[in-house]
Amino acid sequence: MMSNETMELESHLRALKLPSMLAEYPAVARQCTENQTSYEEFLLRLAAIERERRQSRATDRRLQKAGFPVPKELSEFDFAAVPKLNKQKVLELGRGEFIEKRENVVAQGPAGTGKTHLAIALGREAFRQGYKVAFYTAAKLVNTYLEAREQRTVLKLEESIRRCDLIVVDELGYIPFDRSGAEYLFSFFSECYEQTSLIVTTNLPFAEWPQVLAEDERLAGALIDRLTHRAHVLEVPGDSYRLQQNLKSRERRSSSGQRRKGGDTG
Repeated sequence: MMSNETMELESHLRALKLPSMLAEYPAVARQCTENQTSYEEFLLRLAAIERERRQSRATDRRLQKAGFPVPKELSEFDFAAVPKLNKQKVLELGRGEFIEKRENVVAQGPAGTGKTHLAIALGREAFRQGYKVAFYTAAKLVNTYLEAREQRTVLKLEESIRRCDLIVVDELGYIPFDRSGAEYLFSFFSECYEQTSLIVTTNLPFAEWPQVLAEDERLAGALIDRLTHRAHVLEVPGDSYRLQQNLKSRERRSSSGQRRKGGDTG
């Protein structure tokens, strides 16, 4: 049964919104009693736990707000599956220096070669380095502009864009846009020009961009000019990275199944 002092302490901790101290103080108190630790050390340990968990929750909230669809890391990328990709360049970009210089990254290559994995991984590296990062697919970015236009909040949207250090735009080229969509993309790239770094993934060479930007070669040229000024272009050639991974997974399952079958009949 709780003492009056314990109930009062827990009431204070709840009122002060110190959930980690509330959860951990009994265990920390026992440890400090066993080790004959000072009151200051007891309080220091509790404060450190509370601060660490608050920072962790804040990081999780910011990471969720960044909008990454799935967690991907550079350490998980199978560079051997894309041998023509410049691995050293990718690792160099992972240090984030291009963001300080307001430079961009364009990852070009066929579908399924790992461009999205690289873009997310580089974005998460930048996030861990303290940069403010946002993730959009090209289609979602256009829809976000369309909704902002309908709600008359374009200025607010562009203000939030300017607050970002890095924005990832994935899958540019997979869906063609009408005139309005192409103009929204142009507005976005113009807003970011020399202010916010971009990572863009595309399945199209630059010469084919007009076909997904309302067949407007002039607008596409102006957009590409802004994007590629001081940009790092990553060529991600080869067969589908996802297909190779799926085939490897099937081979492992098949091999495992054969070993079990052999064991059953042996």
